[in-house]
Amino acid sequence: MEETKRTIEELVNKTGFDINEIKFCEEDGGLWCCIKTTDSSLMIGNSGETLSAINFITRRMLEAKNKDKEVEFIIDVNDYQKKRIDNLKTKAHMMAERARFFKASIEIEPMSGYERRVIHKYLDGQPDIKTESAGFGRNRHIVIKYISNSI
Repeated sequence: MEETKRTIEELVNKTGFDINEIKFCEEDGGLWCCIKTTDSSLMIGNSGETLSAINFITRRMLEAKNKDKEVEFIIDVNDYQKKRIDNLKTKAHMMAERARFFKASIEIEPMSGYERRVIHKYLDGQPDIKTESAGFGRNRHIVIKYISNSI
């Protein structure tokens, strides 16, 4: 965990963005890196693309260093990721309720692997709901399926 923190700090400091604060906390078995900056629009980028790239590069660097274990972490800038995850969970909840109400499968629009993983994890363990990814490439999306309890 300390190596992960060090790697994230090194990479973020080398970006050249004006960083006010870097704070780490453990959440859901992973590491959450909260960055406060006045350069948030540049660091987050259009639709979060720059922040996703920073997360991707950091993940690849850590995978190269720690070949034997996968490290779970999220780099967040001014709570952008937190809000995004909360929105995904809200959407997943609404779509699961819709699947229950209509007793049918509901498809969600295509999204990144990370976003799909958030929804799969959030809905995991619900007895009457099953999720699966469908499609290929940029069209990969989640299907939320209602599972009838009566057999």
